[in-house]
Amino acid sequence: MVVSSLPASYAFGLVAAGSGAAAAAVGGRAGAPNLTRCFSSRLSALPKHSGSQSTPGGFDRSRRLSAFGVFAAGKGRTMTAGRRNSRRSHAGPLPLWTSAKSSSSAFYPNGWRVQGGGGGRARRRGLCSTTSDVAAASEGGGGGGGGGAAVPAAVAEKKPAKADKKKGGGGGGGGGSGGSGGGKKGGKAGGGKKKGGAPAEDTPVAELRAVRIGKAEEIRAAGGNPYAYSWDVTHSSSELQKQWEGLEAGTEDEEAEVSVAGRIMARRVFGKLAFFNMQDSEGSFQLYIDKGRLGDEFKAIQDLKTWTDAGDIVGAKGTVKRTDKGELSVYVKSWAMLSKSVLPLPDKFHGLKDTEKRYRQRHVDMMVNPAVRDVFRMRAKVTSFIRRSLDDDDFLEIETPVLQSVAGGAAAKPFATHHNVLNMPLTLRIATELHLKRLVVGGFDRVYELGRIFRNEGISTRHNPEFTSVEVYQAYADYHDMMELTEKLVAGAASEVLGTTAVSGGEEEGAPPDVDLKAPWRRVTMNDLVKEKIGLDFEALDMSDPAAALAIAREAALKAGVHKAAGLETPGYILNECFEELCEADLIQPTIVMDHPIEVSPLAKPHRSKAGYTERFEVFVQGREMANAFSELTDPVDQRNRFELQAAKKAAGDEEACDVDDDFLDALERGMPPTAGLGIGIDRLIMLLAGATSIRDVIAFPLLRADNSEGAAAAAAAAEKA
Repeated sequence: MVVSSLPASYAFGLVAAGSGAAAAAVGGRAGAPNLTRCFSSRLSALPKHSGSQSTPGGFDRSRRLSAFGVFAAGKGRTMTAGRRNSRRSHAGPLPLWTSAKSSSSAFYPNGWRVQGGGGGRARRRGLCSTTSDVAAASEGGGGGGGGGAAVPAAVAEKKPAKADKKKGGGGGGGGGSGGSGGGKKGGKAGGGKKKGGAPAEDTPVAELRAVRIGKAEEIRAAGGNPYAYSWDVTHSSSELQKQWEGLEAGTEDEEAEVSVAGRIMARRVFGKLAFFNMQDSEGSFQLYIDKGRLGDEFKAIQDLKTWTDAGDIVGAKGTVKRTDKGELSVYVKSWAMLSKSVLPLPDKFHGLKDTEKRYRQRHVDMMVNPAVRDVFRMRAKVTSFIRRSLDDDDFLEIETPVLQSVAGGAAAKPFATHHNVLNMPLTLRIATELHLKRLVVGGFDRVYELGRIFRNEGISTRHNPEFTSVEVYQAYADYHDMMELTEKLVAGAASEVLGTTAVSGGEEEGAPPDVDLKAPWRRVTMNDLVKEKIGLDFEALDMSDPAAALAIAREAALKAGVHKAAGLETPGYILNECFEELCEADLIQPTIVMDHPIEVSPLAKPHRSKAGYTERFEVFVQGREMANAFSELTDPVDQRNRFELQAAKKAAGDEEACDVDDDFLDALERGMPPTAGLGIGIDRLIMLLAGATSIRDVIAFPLLRADNSEGAAAAAAAAEKA
């Protein structure tokens, strides 16, 4: 029998080490039956050969195993070993398996190797996992000698770990792809688990992957499909808990027939009993497996224990039982592999703690961290509530273009792209504002869109280049109406997902402060907030002498430490900069900041009573901007003048200034009714409600830098602090 003719799981390569266990049957009588049983159950799948045991390329099935023996394969050579460990399969020298009380190390062709010490009495018999990992080379591990380990031939040169005979076999060669010592401390020496039968935690992922792929092949060889097409699920985890909430501990609902499915998060096997901790989209549940009850289903349950790993998705059918310890469980009668996982779950003790890796492998993050999934369930509920509320108020959602020839509606740098067929430059939208206003001109008095926005800007805890917003426009309304709508939507969203408007930031270090979103919120002008900080009333400046007013504003700002004021050209810009640097971070409870300077509000209507200011407001909570709204500018001449000022700034190097949008101006010139508009950042709203400190925590797949250097994580962490 040649190694190359075996299934991939057989040809994986093996270092078999003694300890009198199922580690390639080096050692005493106690360990060998485990491996015998394992190989006996698998050899039927191997091709039959006409050659005799002494014929290269074949072996005699009737003599394939002795009562306490196993086989090893080399180039066309077969060898058995056990109590009669001197039998050879062909002429010519070949190293023999070590005797029960010797210690040796020998190589065989094709990378097979036997190494390890003598064996003693097996501590537990254990189950043989698969032939590809040879029962993890340790399931029935015994007493002294070099411990059991199964590793690829590539690492076969490593020396077996030493072990104390009284403490069980040490893991040979440092553990490898499934090695563990026979005893508790021996298992640690080998880098394996105490109970054996499972790969060591520090085993390279590539080796674990190969073992699991081998198990998938075994399922196929047995006539199964490791990747099923469907499964009839009758109950989710939450439905199980709800329907059998009153089931008493130690009792079973024998008339209940349920079918469940989920991912195995943990396996606990105790001889006749096994418990699988399962997870589905709604929560967790337990599979209870009792081989004493199953009768003819024993083999299926053996396969369940043998072929499954943490991370696999399985389906199970059975009754409902509450264990003596009170754990609601599905008492398994039958099962099926639905999707074999070939990569392991993160270590349960260390988890997926690397922040950068969590974002990059969000699917794994969600898999092992229920709190992460809860954030995105919350997000879905919030967006659903906002849409439902606006729909109930007779607003209509209409989609607007993502690809635009002119990026407008916000002060932001766009992403640039190119349409090949039309041979024209395009940008991704930085706002939905201008197209929604054109819809108002077209006759839609109440319109909104909840969608993705793209801005080619920096990344921080509050900024992601791709984010979500909802923009709302209402004809015949002003910014006071939008204040009430904002309070209604935000407070309503909190009540929808939290059951209250009181939002707790959490008790962890660095957690955001607690806030209450109950309306009405504080309303204050930007000028009043800045006046409290620097003592200057910007609204009282005499603008008949612009140069003098600018000098006064600049001096006051510089004295307060706002150094950027030295390069700003109007009092309005200085007022806005003072607010951002001195006031914004202090706005913890929900605050409506009103009446922005006209210089920073190119699309807002001039204030009806304050020259140089606009009817605009922003909402701040926990020091972060959450919403922006204003009475919309409807004068086409004024709007064109502001666009041209913005275009001049862009020509001078301001990448965030907008261009002149002639299509929008055409709409205004045809007449736009008095209109108020509102934009709410969905991501920041979810941050508030979920108690998140970074916007990446509430975006399923945030944009990340290419993972092509060791410093990528450090650079990302530095960006988070920016």
